[in-house]
Amino acid sequence: MLNSARCRPPTRRRTLAALALTLGLLTGACGPGGGSSPSGGSEAAPASANARATAARKQLAKNTIVPLKGKAPTPKLPVTVGSSDGRKVTVEDASRILPLNGGVAETVFTLGLGDRVVGRDITATFAAARKLPQVTKAHDVSAESVLSLRPTVVLADTDTGPDEALDQIRDAGIPVVVLDPATKLSDVTTRTTRIAEALGVPDAGKALNRRMSADLAAARDAVPAGSRPKVAFLYLRGSAAVYLIGGKGSGADSLIEAAGAVDAGTEAGLDKPFTPITTEALAQAQPDVILMMSKGLESVGGIDGLVKIPGIAQTPAGMNRRVVDVEDGVLLGYGPRTPLVIDILVDRIHAK
Repeated sequence: MLNSARCRPPTRRRTLAALALTLGLLTGACGPGGGSSPSGGSEAAPASANARATAARKQLAKNTIVPLKGKAPTPKLPVTVGSSDGRKVTVEDASRILPLNGGVAETVFTLGLGDRVVGRDITATFAAARKLPQVTKAHDVSAESVLSLRPTVVLADTDTGPDEALDQIRDAGIPVVVLDPATKLSDVTTRTTRIAEALGVPDAGKALNRRMSADLAAARDAVPAGSRPKVAFLYLRGSAAVYLIGGKGSGADSLIEAAGAVDAGTEAGLDKPFTPITTEALAQAQPDVILMMSKGLESVGGIDGLVKIPGIAQTPAGMNRRVVDVEDGVLLGYGPRTPLVIDILVDRIHAK
């Protein structure tokens, strides 16, 4: 999803907001729409980390969404739901859904309602969404483009803007449900529940949460006993001279912890989500593995270019060229495909 995703420094609209993992808040039982394979659609789940990671990479390479099993749910409307902007919003018709966030769009499609989606945000670049008209200009929503699609419900989040565009959509009589961004995994499931409730398919939301919980638990089961490498998340954009190391609240810290590793930035005392990379910060963090977005790694010339950044080559990760990269929009996508990311990280972070 990178080529059209919001690839901005993490200080703008919380694009790289936190994704802390709280598996204990998820239900662990399998149920309708469940399954514990990395694809979310197979009855038999590969047991080993490598097998799960291989299946996850194949699924991500397809750039497709795997809907819940069974017949697509039928919305039961009207419903009145709370919106994160403090409003109460009544949804009477979910025949023309417009998600203004890529992660929200993934959830709508995974719930089985993809055939009702009429447009997309710039961050929704999975295969099924690419054919839809885009309603954003640069990083902002175009009210005119939204209204031209005649949506019956719009799903936004608190980062969606500008406010004037959302007000224009509301003034046209279209219900706009605003959601909180997913800043930790429990927020992802909460957001799934809220999306499902707003669209009148609460049981599908519960089923999707069960599926994600089962897949996450299976991924964690593949973590090698006694392995706790230190992993540093680097957010780099070489062309823009952006060189940051993640700390507490970066979003990647929770993915790292979920994959059975230690976030090097957090352990080094970096209490801000992101800190400019310095030789001192890297020397303090001493990561065994470096985690990056694929385009970020590409922007500095791959691993050969990465180790030329002052301080990188002096870390265990740099010396051993232990670098793990995951496609940008998926790594911090905070949606139904997050369990696939954990599968990949468990395999690659702990590889000897």
